[in-house]
Amino acid sequence: MEPGGREVGPAVKAVAAVLPAGGSGERLGGATPKQFCTVQGRPLVSYTVRAMERVSWISDIIVVVSPENIETMKSIIEKYGHKRVTVAEGGITRHRSIFNGLKLFSENGFSNHLLQKPEVVIIHDAVRPFVEEDILLKVVMAAKEHGAAGAIRPLVSTVIASGADGCLDHSLERARYRASEMPQAFLFDIIYQAYQQCTDYDLDYGTECLHLALKYCQINAKLVEGTADLWKVTYKRDLYAAESIIKDNLSQQICIITDVKEAVVQVGFLLHESLRSQLKDKKYATEEIQQLVDMLEKSDIPLLHPVVLISVHLNSSENTSFSIDLEELTRMKKFAREVKRKNILVYGLLLQYKDYFPLQETVNSAAALTMALIKDRNPELTGQLLFCRLPSLKR
Repeated sequence: MEPGGREVGPAVKAVAAVLPAGGSGERLGGATPKQFCTVQGRPLVSYTVRAMERVSWISDIIVVVSPENIETMKSIIEKYGHKRVTVAEGGITRHRSIFNGLKLFSENGFSNHLLQKPEVVIIHDAVRPFVEEDILLKVVMAAKEHGAAGAIRPLVSTVIASGADGCLDHSLERARYRASEMPQAFLFDIIYQAYQQCTDYDLDYGTECLHLALKYCQINAKLVEGTADLWKVTYKRDLYAAESIIKDNLSQQICIITDVKEAVVQVGFLLHESLRSQLKDKKYATEEIQQLVDMLEKSDIPLLHPVVLISVHLNSSENTSFSIDLEELTRMKKFAREVKRKNILVYGLLLQYKDYFPLQETVNSAAALTMALIKDRNPELTGQLLFCRLPSLKR
């Protein structure tokens, strides 16, 4: 219990998760399986693993991949600092892969050691990266009570059946049916027993885990209304949608470096208000940015996303020429190239003005440019000094 009395985690002995990630990605239309496609510099499967890792009451996470991708998955775990994760070798079908993952809790499988057998096991697709703790908790608690549970969503389109002649035979009443989604959860003994009894036909052609619990263990799964973010990355357009969501999430945290002088405090204040972020008093210099980079490296925290550092320079000179010499710009570009390899993107923003009290609308334009850099994280613009000229306000 937390100090306020709220229960933390489900009231079950242990919970584990199995993430099937052995798909070939044929429907995506590329050579790289979709679970290993890079979104914002990071493989899709890593986002899903991180979503599970954030849930403190999940003790073990099993990622099941095809034999040829085992080393790739292990390198992802190491690079992004994933914890509580074990890689299992997948089978030729989805069900055989899930079964292999479950075996790690009851048999000496591919890892040559047993993990703690959970009371409840979550099964979730590795290409559904936006699952939240709330829905995980709901399906786990429902599985604890009913033996099996799964998330569902309303059907978007009506389901129809065609006859042998290719014409419409009949359609289903959409209001009576639901789309089966992930996550799903089961009492471990039930789903493991179901897989042990499976026929080869079910293992090779089946897709629905809830059906196996019903067919072999007579367990009627509890259906839990899921949220709109449970969708699965299947086609290339889904990758673009995932990237957009991730960019929006990443753009919530900002680090700004600026040289705030007495004469331009108001500029910094207005920019600060527009960005709603912490504005630090730092001299515009590569050495100051280097200190932040060193701090990130010494923290030993994996950089899960491209980290954006924006150096804001305020130029109050009467002429429109550079207030930063060419040597400084060259050093910045060289430094930006070096730290880009460490997943850190450095940009420069030069605000040209002639008065200490610029127009709010113009400052908002500077804020919009800054937010665009943070959201897009374009590596091609690193080391560049971007201009935003602020006209003076006549008194």
